[in-house]
Amino acid sequence: MWKWETEQQPKAVIVILHSVYEQHRWYAWLIEKFRSAGFHVVMGDLPGHGEQEKFARYHDEDFEGYYKYTKLLFKVALEYNLPLFVVGHGLGATIATYVLQKKKLDCAGIILTSPWLTLKLTPGKLSNALSSFSVITSNVKLKHELTLQHFTRNTDVLMELKEYLPLTNTVTVKWYRDWQQVTRIIRDSEFKLPNVPLLVMTGENDKITDVQATKKWAYEQTAHSEFQFKQWKGCMHSLYFELEREEVFRYSVDFINNALRDLGYIIE
Repeated sequence: MWKWETEQQPKAVIVILHSVYEQHRWYAWLIEKFRSAGFHVVMGDLPGHGEQEKFARYHDEDFEGYYKYTKLLFKVALEYNLPLFVVGHGLGATIATYVLQKKKLDCAGIILTSPWLTLKLTPGKLSNALSSFSVITSNVKLKHELTLQHFTRNTDVLMELKEYLPLTNTVTVKWYRDWQQVTRIIRDSEFKLPNVPLLVMTGENDKITDVQATKKWAYEQTAHSEFQFKQWKGCMHSLYFELEREEVFRYSVDFINNALRDLGYIIE
């Protein structure tokens, strides 16, 4: 993992968790935006991603490895002794949600964008059937028919992301079954995140996740003292890559600054 420190007096530290098939380099723009706005940033690559993904043909990582990695990210960020905000996207949002609920970490706020709770575009035509079969099917490979065009309409970003192709978008049945298991836990009516400020954002034209299912789940978290749900008109799955990403970023920073004010910090 890596740390990017602001040159200003730091207001807080941001932990960013990327989605499956991605890597931290995809988030260079967002990292620099947060750093320039007065925040330290801690981020790395999920196990099996980034450099580890270069020669991989598919994803079969253990989700326990994802959770362990996430806890380590949080531990490193908390060493700054600053308010901690978690920004999770896609699968990263799902993993962050699970770990935050289980570990009860001391964080100042949570931002989840397009969390993978219910998928419209699933890996493999037979994924739902195969995922219920015996251990014999665990290593069966499922092609997830995602392309960069599912992420954003922003052609400039698409050109940047092509530097990091090929997109390894095949998973095993075991991986898919593990994802199903964690989302069942998160979508359970008894599941509640820590009572800290929560912002959930989706794109109106997300072709990957079920936006309505996400919205329903988000409003079940309204026991939070501060909760916001924002659906961005015309946007696709990856809000921080979209044409409107400057607006999305400003909205995120306003949320963070308001949370810091509530904690007694003076934010100019």
